[in-house]
Amino acid sequence: MHKLITFTWLIPILPLLGASWIALGYLFKFNRGECGEVQTSRTAIITSSVSLLLLLLLDGYALLNGTPGQVKSGSWMQSGDYQVFISFTLDTLGLVMTTLMALISLLVIKFSVNYLHREAGYQRFFIILCIFNSSMILITLAGNAVLMLVGWKLAAVSSYLLIAYAPDRTTATRNANQAFITNRIGDGGFILAIALSFIWLGGVEWPDILLHKNDLSSLHVGMIAGGFLLAAMVKSAVFPFSIWITKALEGPTPSSAVFYGSLMVHAGIFLIIRLQPLFIMDGVLLPLLILVGTLTFLYGFLSGLVQTDVKSTLIFSVISQLGIMLILCGLGLFDWATVYLVLHAVWRAYQFLHAPSLMHMMLRPTRPVKFLNKLSWLYTASLQRFWLDNLGNWILVNPIQNLSREVRSFDEKVMNKIAGLPGQASALSSLDQLESENTIGKGRGIAGRLMEWMANILGWFEEHLVLHGGNKGISNIIQHLGSYVLKIEVLLSKPRYLVILILATFMVIL
Repeated sequence: MHKLITFTWLIPILPLLGASWIALGYLFKFNRGECGEVQTSRTAIITSSVSLLLLLLLDGYALLNGTPGQVKSGSWMQSGDYQVFISFTLDTLGLVMTTLMALISLLVIKFSVNYLHREAGYQRFFIILCIFNSSMILITLAGNAVLMLVGWKLAAVSSYLLIAYAPDRTTATRNANQAFITNRIGDGGFILAIALSFIWLGGVEWPDILLHKNDLSSLHVGMIAGGFLLAAMVKSAVFPFSIWITKALEGPTPSSAVFYGSLMVHAGIFLIIRLQPLFIMDGVLLPLLILVGTLTFLYGFLSGLVQTDVKSTLIFSVISQLGIMLILCGLGLFDWATVYLVLHAVWRAYQFLHAPSLMHMMLRPTRPVKFLNKLSWLYTASLQRFWLDNLGNWILVNPIQNLSREVRSFDEKVMNKIAGLPGQASALSSLDQLESENTIGKGRGIAGRLMEWMANILGWFEEHLVLHGGNKGISNIIQHLGSYVLKIEVLLSKPRYLVILILATFMVIL
C-alpha cells in the first residue's frame, strides 16, 4: 500500500492517457464514426474507473492508517533557489474532494454514452471530458500552487472547447470567448499570488505557505490571499464575475452538469477552504467574503426567479448557493462550507442530468413568481440580470476583444509584410502605404482610444518639433550640439590639449 502512495501521480494521468488514446484513434481513423463510439466510450470509462479505484484504495489506506499528508513524487522544475515539486496533498479535504470529483466525472461520462449517441463530434466530446476529469483531480489533489494552476488552466481550456462544441453557431463561439476572457482575470490573480509566494515565502507548497504565513506581515499575507481570492471568485462565478457562467450553457447538457452545476464551479470555493488559515489571519478578507457572498446570493436568487427555462433557473440557483458557501467561509465555518459544497455538488449533478427529461415533461415555460409583479422595478432589474452582463462586457470583454483585433490587424498588415511572406510588399513600402491609408491606429474601446490619443500626441511632437520645426526644431538643435562636440573633439586631438587632459587626469587620480 505504501507503494501506491508513491504512484499517486497516476491518478490524474490516467484520464489524460485515455484522452490521448482517443485522439490518436481519431487521427489514424480507427475509432471514427458511429462504429468507433464503443471503443471511444470504453476508453474513457476504463481510464476514469481505474483512476477512481486508485483513489478509493487511498481512501481505505487513510481510514486505516491516517491520511498520508504531503507526498512528493519528484522535482518538476528548478531555477536558482526556486523549485517546484510534483507533489500531492493527501489530507482529508483533498481525498474527499478528489473522490467526489472523480466519481461525478465518471457518472457523467457514463451518462454521455447514450446522450451523445450519433452526435457529430462524439470523439471530441469524450476527449474533452477526459481532460476535464484530469484537471479537476489535479486541482483538488495538487500539493502546490503551480501544479494546481496547471489543472486550473486545463479546466479553462476544456470549458472553452465544450462551450464552443458547435463551432458553426455564432452564439456558441461568442459565449466561449466571453467565458474564456473573463476567466483570464482570475488567472492573473492566481499567477500574482504564486509570484508573491515565491518572493516572500520561497516556495509554493501548500504546507509551506500555510505554516510560514506567520513570518509575514498582515499586508503581505493579505496580498497573497487576495490574489488567490480573485482567482477563486472568477472561477466560481461569484458576484461581480457571474456573467460568464450563464453564457457557458451553450454546451451539451452533460458538460453543463459536470462543469457549471457540480464540479468546476466549486473549484474556487475549494481553493478558499484550502487556504483558510490565510483568510483567518487577514482581518479584511473574511468580511469581504461575507459581503461578496451576500451580493452573490441576492443576485442569483432574484435573477433565478424570472427565468423561464430549466437550465437558466438551475444555474442561477447554483450562483445563489455559492453565495451561501462564501458567507459560511466569511463566518469562519469552513467545515460547514465543505459539507455544504459536497452535498450541493451531488444534488446539482443529479438535477442537471435530469433536466432533459424534465424539459420533455413540461407542457409550457415556467412563469415568474407573482410577488415580483407588484415590484416592477425589481422585476425589471431581475429580468435584465441587474445589467451585470452589459457592464461586464463593457469593462472586461470588449476591451480585450478590441485589443486582439488591433494586434491581428497589425500582424496582418505589417508583420506579415516585414517577414516577406509570398505576395507581400516590402516592409518600408508597406509601412509607408499603411501610414498614407491611415488604416492602423484607429482605437477601439477605452484602451484603444487611450493608445490612439498617445499616438496622436507623439505624432504631433514628431511632426512639429523633430521633422518640420524650422530653426526651432529639435533636429536643428541636435545638429548644432553635434557640431560643437566635433569642435571639442578636434581640439582634444591636438598635442597640447591632449597633454593637459592627461595631467588633469593624473591629478584627479592622485
